[in-house]
Amino acid sequence: MDRDVLERLYRDHGPAVLRRARQILQNDDEARDALQEIFLSLVNHASFEERGGTTAWFYARTTRFCLNRLRDDKNRARLRQVKNETADTTAPARGEAVVLARDVLARLPPQLAEVAVYYYCDEMTHDEIAALLGCSRRHVGHLVERLLADTRTAECG
Repeated sequence: MDRDVLERLYRDHGPAVLRRARQILQNDDEARDALQEIFLSLVNHASFEERGGTTAWFYARTTRFCLNRLRDDKNRARLRQVKNETADTTAPARGEAVVLARDVLARLPPQLAEVAVYYYCDEMTHDEIAALLGCSRRHVGHLVERLLADTRTAECG
């Protein structure tokens, strides 16, 4: 990819990528790492084409990247350690809820985790999620139903 194009994409989309990464990872250092990784991946993608959906591409790519980061076993162990270290400095309910939510997301299949973030955190409609995932609204409805069934099963088990 041309350096000028990459610099322009970074200027145009970097702040949104960083915001999204911070929202999911809840850690500034990891969010900055995610930002760098996402833009470094473009260097090796000669096939990347700018088009009307470039913002949506960065949004979806950042979401997937961060969810994969949360699935990393090493990262989950670090999150548990952070929870223990911050238990005295944060409200227990919020800290525990964040760790629990991350743990649930890390255990879900990738597409369900992505739908969970879009639907519950971003409060997107089924139509908006379908546009991001490139599938039908009906398929998104099935994924949300499956997500609810999976999380209910996990609560009981």
